Amino acid sequence: MKEFDLNKAQNYWFHAISQIPHPSRHEKQISDFIVDFAKKRNLYYKQDEVFNVIVEKEATPGYESAAPLILQAHIDMVPAKINGSNHVFETDPLKLYVDAEGWLHADGTTLGADDGVGVACMLAILDDDTLEHPYLQCYFTTMEEIGLLGAMELKKEDVKGSRMINLDGGGENVTVVSSAGGCNVYVHQKKEKVRNDSPTYRIHVSGLSGGHSAGNIHLEKGNAIVIATRLIKEMEAKGIGTKLVSLEGGEKDNAIPREATLVFASDAEKNAIQESVRKSEEEIFTELEFSDREVKIALEETETAAEVLENAPILDFIYLMPNGFQHRSMALEGLTQTSLNLGVAEDKEEEILLDILIRSSVQSALDDLVLRLRKLSKVLNVDLQRGMSYAGWNYEAESGLREHFKEVLKKHERELVEVATHGGLECGVFKALNPKMDIMSLGPNAYGCHTPEEKLDLDSFDFFYGLLKELVSSCKD
Repeated sequence: MKEFDLNKAQNYWFHAISQIPHPSRHEKQISDFIVDFAKKRNLYYKQDEVFNVIVEKEATPGYESAAPLILQAHIDMVPAKINGSNHVFETDPLKLYVDAEGWLHADGTTLGADDGVGVACMLAILDDDTLEHPYLQCYFTTMEEIGLLGAMELKKEDVKGSRMINLDGGGENVTVVSSAGGCNVYVHQKKEKVRNDSPTYRIHVSGLSGGHSAGNIHLEKGNAIVIATRLIKEMEAKGIGTKLVSLEGGEKDNAIPREATLVFASDAEKNAIQESVRKSEEEIFTELEFSDREVKIALEETETAAEVLENAPILDFIYLMPNGFQHRSMALEGLTQTSLNLGVAEDKEEEILLDILIRSSVQSALDDLVLRLRKLSKVLNVDLQRGMSYAGWNYEAESGLREHFKEVLKKHERELVEVATHGGLECGVFKALNPKMDIMSLGPNAYGCHTPEEKLDLDSFDFFYGLLKELVSSCKD
């Protein structure tokens, strides 16, 4: 087993922050550590109420006229551990080790390379008085892993630069050039119940593969909530009357629902109900044959429900609303520009609640979908609320920072690879704070993020830190 060389600046600071617990929502200790770091070096700092920290360093001689440069990384990590682990993320330091191939791990837990590598490199650069650089503004943000919550508390007046290097990327010569904004929409239907004496049935949709609504939404996977609702609407189209008892499905707003359960009552002939479901299942299987062929639909008669909903306009809402992939980017091959995901249907005591996540790199497209859902909710008389939102970062063909990076990479005989994501990044929040911001991302090779298998290539970490220093010192204009 190899050693983790703490004589290297980036390794030293990564090890230091790994000794400080910092899962999302528990960043105060590491935030205070960064404040103390700045105080000891007489650097300007600002810590806000959610423990974001900004640390600034004056330009070195010869760089005084250069435009300020922002470096940015998030200080929280995803807390995941193997079964049987006794690790307590809120109190215990990470136990680091290096395997024989030179990969850094944490024993039985996530490593926090996402985004400890960025935090460590910013601390190393701020601590290096030999590196030439323009005026630096380093942003250490909180709660990124649970919705970019820390970044969204940043103030426009604090942003002093119009070019930024986000250190939450990965792939050495890879840079992200666009990310999606996001918005939650919540739809509520109050339960007005009436007595029921009709036979009651349970539909259960399962077998779907699901996936993340950013990375998999374009694959046309089945949505279990939508499918369960469709079965009822196709019964009604055949003259089969139904009354809703309950509806639930999905786990998270950003996950395509794999399972859903819908309970309903009906006086129709059982054979007619079974035949309608069988026919719908056959058609749905054909539609999903190449995207979700393991879909399963089960129908069973259950104990008669004492009450049913008098009306269920929320089923009409689900059936009529747009869902899934909507638009692709015409500028970047293979990039989803706009989508929405009905992620959760929650059957609560007094209401049924839908949680929908809309994504787009173009704000107007996102707003248009919210408006369409709002109009539909008014027609059907269900309540709709717009929840938390974060800004997107649309692709821009011209970027001075990316040109700088291309020149740096040429020295190492590498070419820049540009990628885009349909997921949300803090870059979009900064772009909203300063629409003229020129942004690029950078990071080393790391794998298994958000899992206990997370690992960091230490040779890549060395290379990444060297690239970052070259890039920073090349920003002289």
